[in-house]
Amino acid sequence: MDKRLYMVSLGPGDIELITIKALKALKESDAICIPTKSEDRSFKKSLTHKIIKALMQEHNFKKPLIPVYTPMHFKKEDWQYQVDILYKGFETNKTLSFVTLGDSAVYSTVYYLLDIIKVQNPKLYCNTEVIAGVTSFSQASAKVKKPLCVGDSRFEIVPLLDKKVPITTIYMRPKIGMSTENIISNGDIYTFENINYKQENIIPYKKSIVDKYMTLFIDFFK
Repeated sequence: MDKRLYMVSLGPGDIELITIKALKALKESDAICIPTKSEDRSFKKSLTHKIIKALMQEHNFKKPLIPVYTPMHFKKEDWQYQVDILYKGFETNKTLSFVTLGDSAVYSTVYYLLDIIKVQNPKLYCNTEVIAGVTSFSQASAKVKKPLCVGDSRFEIVPLLDKKVPITTIYMRPKIGMSTENIISNGDIYTFENINYKQENIIPYKKSIVDKYMTLFIDFFK
């Protein structure tokens, strides 16, 4: 049996906001890898550990927990160390989950690790599934009953940094038949049609004409 890795988004801290898909992945895993900022590999500084413990208690399951020391230095050697822990975990387990707060697509360690795995272990990369989650800003919007965008408005995620940063742009709410010639790509643009529905189609380029209502384009930063 091939090794399988789940990158599981835990949402913004409320276990009731964990997706059913995320919960299934945790239950199916032989062990769960949990980030911690403690150098002694304890879970005393790990918010994710508290969430996982609460989930296991609430849903009546138990898994071995593997601490993954994750200093916030943003250095490749730190990410490599974390990947090495995953590799070691696979020596005795066939299926692992690596958990992350919020949603994996937004400022998460997940994609630093996947970039390394893609190069070093393409087979494991192909057997990895990233499971999306609820973001903190979606939850914040819900708490105050105010939309992030409605009608023809838009919203932006702005990192509070004193420098220019690369940008991912999402284009959505198109009209069927419209041309996309005005969308100028600055990175790697994808077309997504009918996500999670019948006839889902993910295309690694920009379609010239929109022919499905449920279409969005993402221009991922390089």
